[in-house]
Amino acid sequence: MSKRDYYETLGVSKSADTKEIKKAYRKLAVKYHPDKNPENKAAEEKFKEAAEAYDVLSSAEKKQKYDQFGHAGMGGAAGGGFGGGGMNMDDIFSQFGDVFGGGGRSRGRRVVKGSDLRIRLSLNLKEVAEGVDKKIKVSRLVNAEGVTYTTCNTCHGSGQITRISNTILGQMQTASPCPNCNGNGKSIDKRPQGTDANGMLKETETVKITIPAGVENDMQLKVSGKGNAAPFEGINGDLIVLIQVEEHEQLIRDGQNLHFDHYISFADAALGTTTEIPTVNGKVKIKLEEGVQSGKILRLKGKGLPSVNSYGVGDLLIHINVWTPQSLSKDEKIFFEASKKSKSFTPNPTHKDKSFFDRVKEMFG
Repeated sequence: MSKRDYYETLGVSKSADTKEIKKAYRKLAVKYHPDKNPENKAAEEKFKEAAEAYDVLSSAEKKQKYDQFGHAGMGGAAGGGFGGGGMNMDDIFSQFGDVFGGGGRSRGRRVVKGSDLRIRLSLNLKEVAEGVDKKIKVSRLVNAEGVTYTTCNTCHGSGQITRISNTILGQMQTASPCPNCNGNGKSIDKRPQGTDANGMLKETETVKITIPAGVENDMQLKVSGKGNAAPFEGINGDLIVLIQVEEHEQLIRDGQNLHFDHYISFADAALGTTTEIPTVNGKVKIKLEEGVQSGKILRLKGKGLPSVNSYGVGDLLIHINVWTPQSLSKDEKIFFEASKKSKSFTPNPTHKDKSFFDRVKEMFG
């Protein structure tokens, strides 16, 4: 199922400022708050959906990327396994507790998130055009079986240390993460041999990554929950996938459009010919009319690349280049010397023969 537009989720316009976005999120968060809707899975999903939308739209950097690329730019391609759908309740309260005015939910110990992992994934142009599933091996930290914990003796499991200080305004109470357990509320009691100090070990996992069609070079996609695990049963980090698009031997990418330089002989230009043109999915035949001029641009509709946001498909632009002979035999020189006097060989451009500047405008128009 495809994700809803984040603006639609929060019920705000694209021109909404930070204050409006926060107000809209708070209204939804209060409405679908788990404490108000116990054991209500539908309300819980609405709560998570609103939190994911707020996470993106409340950040200027994320909002700009979302406005430009949609869900795919955020790693949120529908059905692709990316995006912020991996949020759980503790994660939401940890990030956005201030939205509830400090009274969101008493969480006790701090929720720790594991570190993200980053990989580079190389794709060829055909894979970009069609989209592709990739299976890659990822070495990540996981919590080992058999690890046991004890309640922290310093904070007694709360994860916080409360301090009371005397001020001119009276006694002030402050809370901070427990320095002994780093806010986890637990300490490791026993851990298997071969694990680190947090009872974790390296494990190799094969992760399936679904790449949507139309991705661009240096675009980042996120696979939620496939980074390193967090100690003390925290939240897994994410796997960040950096896309690297390989250069094609013959085709040059320009956004959604592709360009191909096609060289033909003087004879083929004069007499016309049928020729094959490479595309990302094989070759296609085209017919060149007799008298075709060097610099002419032919456009094959829909033979370019799709938009990562499903906004259509680009074109393949074929640039015709007539190859001028660089060495001639004696008979060929005699032929061309005689041709100088022929009207057929005298340049006679008409309004149909576009100038260099017209071709540039056509190419970028």
